[in-house]
Amino acid sequence: MSSKAPMINQQRIFWNEIAEEKEFATPFHLEVFSQYLSPEANILDYGCGYGRILYELYKAGYKNTVGIDISEKMIIRGKSIHPYLNLHHIEGNRMDQVQFDENTFDAIITQSLFTCIPFEDDQKNIIQQIKQMLKPGGYLFFTDFLITPNSRNRARYTRFEKKYNHYGIFELPNGGVFRHYSQKEISELLSDFNIILSNTEVFTTMNGNLTNGIFCVAQKQK
Repeated sequence: MSSKAPMINQQRIFWNEIAEEKEFATPFHLEVFSQYLSPEANILDYGCGYGRILYELYKAGYKNTVGIDISEKMIIRGKSIHPYLNLHHIEGNRMDQVQFDENTFDAIITQSLFTCIPFEDDQKNIIQQIKQMLKPGGYLFFTDFLITPNSRNRARYTRFEKKYNHYGIFELPNGGVFRHYSQKEISELLSDFNIILSNTEVFTTMNGNLTNGIFCVAQKQK
């Protein structure tokens, strides 16, 4: 299934509406990140929200960082609390709005990004962008949500399976559309990368619920 402009707008509206109230809790493994990247590295946070991860990196000495997000209100929030961070709003996934050359970044972070991108065409487009922007041998730090077979998640996966023709996509009451992935789907999504590290974990969502998740370190081929 391919997305349409209304879906992108729906997601943007959802994130704008909650931009001031939600706190993200999925862990960023700085201790792992620092094993691969020095503080001089060029880093992109794709789907940066209000800059939570870039703030952690800033405190750890990483200054060559940039964040992008489709929610202008998330970016406004981020700039208000972290005015020293380089944060940019983009329309949809229009990377031409922020001029990044090919082979620019030593690392790209996608922290719970793909849960917000339910359709395969959009996923492939973003993966292609990531591959182009990463330097040869650069790293993708990928964190996202897995299908969780508890009663709460099974009910909503089943409820929306017919609408989206996919088990794992669901809607929240206030309008956001999300996707939880099987480990096979994650492997397929990252199939063009060399997977260096892959760990499953239990994450706390922004609404305070426990959900299975995965953390991967993937490397672009040299």
